[in-house]
Amino acid sequence: MIRRYAAGDIDAVVEVWRAASRVATPFLSAAFLDEEEREIREGWMARAESWVYEEGGRVTGFVSLLGDEVGGLFVRPAAQGRGIGRALMDHAVALRGRLVLEVFERNRSGRGFYARYGFREIGRNVHEATGQPQIQLEFGPE
Repeated sequence: MIRRYAAGDIDAVVEVWRAASRVATPFLSAAFLDEEEREIREGWMARAESWVYEEGGRVTGFVSLLGDEVGGLFVRPAAQGRGIGRALMDHAVALRGRLVLEVFERNRSGRGFYARYGFREIGRNVHEATGQPQIQLEFGPE
């Protein structure tokens, strides 16, 4: 079930984010992830429009949007490959139509998911805080 994020979901969302980040982006430092967690808890979730995927009362994934930007799409690693990420992305597309996002170049699983979904590359940059190359992607009408 997909439902709107509620403030009481924060611990579950952070747990999903941490677990998925460890698998998809092991090249990011613990210090960086700690700072990101602080930002998620103190600001990001309050600013973003977020939706969670819940199974049996447990959050297994979420997507966060800032306008037409996907700020994050994360699925609990044990639940990946079951269509949860696609369902969340379908929900985001239904809400916005056109979507943009950035993904770390070294995040092979994320890049593969977005390519299979139909995102196309529109640019590249370097993530300022980590020095890691990122790929800018877009989905929707050209």
